[in-house]
Amino acid sequence: MFITQIEEIEALSSIYGEEWCVIDEASRVFCIRISDDTQKATWTVCLQIILPPDYPSSAPPIYQINAAWLRGPDRRTLSNSLEELYVENTGENILYLWVEKIREFLAEKSQSAERPETGKTMTTEEEGHDYDEDDLPDYSVLKLTNQSAQHFSDAADDEELPLIKHGETITDRRSTFQPHLAPVVTPKQVQRVLNNLYENKKIASATHNIYAYRIFLEDKSSFLQDCEDDGETAAGGRLLHLLQILDVRNVLVVVSRWYGGILLGPDRFKHINNCARNILIQEGYSDTSEESSKAGGKNKRSKGKKTK
Repeated sequence: MFITQIEEIEALSSIYGEEWCVIDEASRVFCIRISDDTQKATWTVCLQIILPPDYPSSAPPIYQINAAWLRGPDRRTLSNSLEELYVENTGENILYLWVEKIREFLAEKSQSAERPETGKTMTTEEEGHDYDEDDLPDYSVLKLTNQSAQHFSDAADDEELPLIKHGETITDRRSTFQPHLAPVVTPKQVQRVLNNLYENKKIASATHNIYAYRIFLEDKSSFLQDCEDDGETAAGGRLLHLLQILDVRNVLVVVSRWYGGILLGPDRFKHINNCARNILIQEGYSDTSEESSKAGGKNKRSKGKKTK
């Protein structure tokens, strides 16, 4: 039976209680903490959701799964499960099914001999840190056009893997940051690049793999864009904001961070963005550091890779 967004949100709030959190009611941004179904939770993720105006009739929820331990095959498996559920229930309210699918996934992990890598979950700098407003996620940059999910589901599975470039590392107080970049023109290519990167054991072992991408849709004169914090709160939104300021298009930037045990505070955001800017300059998406810092004009033409 079809129910409205308001009715669905009220139902979920009643079912999940304190686990359900309203981030921005006006923008329909919500978050739910999901753990395995045991008395002492071992596996936990945070599901962030944005509900487009035409959900559930003709658009899926926009979602982001945050968990420092969730990467590589596990992340792909879970994401594919959610996408399959949506396809099977197109036009219907899907959030409860998604939450329970994630809980089922976590319960299966709990029954296995595996345990989450405690080093990852305990070394994020967010825990015990008092944030000012600048440190909080900017959910406005997570908005996607309604065509995004359709692009994901329609793209061919054998779509070509773009060439991935790796940039120079930045090290500060034993934390190391390294950028990776690939030209992309479809969300499917974004996923292929991410999957390929996670197959690298060193990259997969990073404490955080933060990414952002922007794809210009010529026929609609609009951008398809998204970002991922991977446990480094607000980092993905800041990275996407950098891509917007530089006015680049058709590019995915990933910044891997290996935490060294010493808190960096706001400096970590500076290093993430510096890594990203350096590889954009290296690959011809921006001219110089000086020019990049001045590239905030709203009327600038969107820039893809420059011809060398």
